[in-house]
Amino acid sequence: MTIKNIDRLLSPIQLGSLPLRNRMVMAPLTRSRAGEGDVPTSTVAEYYRQRATAGLIISEGSQISAQGKGYLGTPGIFTEAQIAGWKQVTNAVHAEGGFIFLQLWHVGRLSHSLVQPNGALPVAPSAIKADGEIFTYEGLKSYETPRALELDEIPGIVADFRQAAENAKLAGFDGVEIHGANGYLIDQFLRDGTNTRTDAYGGSVENRIRFIKEIVEAVIPVFGADRVGVRLSPNFNIFSISDSNPQATFGHAVDVLSLYGLAYLHVVELGEGQFDFVDLKSRFGGTYIANGGYDAERAATAVHTGKVDLVSFGTHFLANPDLVERFKRGAALNEADPSTFYQGEERGYTDYPTLA
Repeated sequence: MTIKNIDRLLSPIQLGSLPLRNRMVMAPLTRSRAGEGDVPTSTVAEYYRQRATAGLIISEGSQISAQGKGYLGTPGIFTEAQIAGWKQVTNAVHAEGGFIFLQLWHVGRLSHSLVQPNGALPVAPSAIKADGEIFTYEGLKSYETPRALELDEIPGIVADFRQAAENAKLAGFDGVEIHGANGYLIDQFLRDGTNTRTDAYGGSVENRIRFIKEIVEAVIPVFGADRVGVRLSPNFNIFSISDSNPQATFGHAVDVLSLYGLAYLHVVELGEGQFDFVDLKSRFGGTYIANGGYDAERAATAVHTGKVDLVSFGTHFLANPDLVERFKRGAALNEADPSTFYQGEERGYTDYPTLA
């Protein structure tokens, strides 16, 4: 089956100083396969190597500190062992001619004292509990009411983001993506439903944007602005995260981000609400990566019409290591097995077949 406009999706694009082979991005995907000490293993390296034909790979979220951890088996980027583990990954991807960014992650309130250092409560901008449950060493547990960060603690977390970027550079990554999406710590600061602070980090939109602004300014000197991306999810409404006026909040956030000459803005377009993503792309003015429910034809059309510059694929890349070749040929796709998304070691991870 020939896919209309597929050549546009498969065409090269310059991303800052990086010459990408195509406009297909492997989206960040939590897989919970890290080894002891939250260290990426040789199996993790093989998983990413198999998918290195993507124009760009964005790694799974990697906690910037022990406090930033939420889920079991997720990798970190704050110890020497983790840096060494990630070095295996970047070497494997680069050997195949690919590029890979590390996603910098702090989950904020979406954690539990059972996985936090010294059994401490998770932290957040405000002491507001999330709906839902999280898997811990003792099984499923309801989220706890987090501890609101003290004003003097916030610079330390910003510094953790900078140090994590330094560590990513040591591990051989081509750049980093700041995870400001999906209800995690940065997203919690951005939204007035989770941020009820009355100090310099809460209240007005300008104040709620301050945290991500400081993180961006801390990370840019490490890689250069053209090797730093940001991910946002204006319509995301899981974990009881909300904002009274997301169009205004995220529009203003993007106006601020547009001033830095970043590599890209990566937007999760899934969720409820009538958000104007075309406006967001226009306001950013730079490279726009869209994510959320795209198939080959929709992605190719979106790139062809200029609605987006690149498209990131999650489940499609998870189940199809050779997704680029399958789109090129119009070939059938493997079906993903959700039962192995977060468990199974090699099964449902490195054993999905290629066309070959």
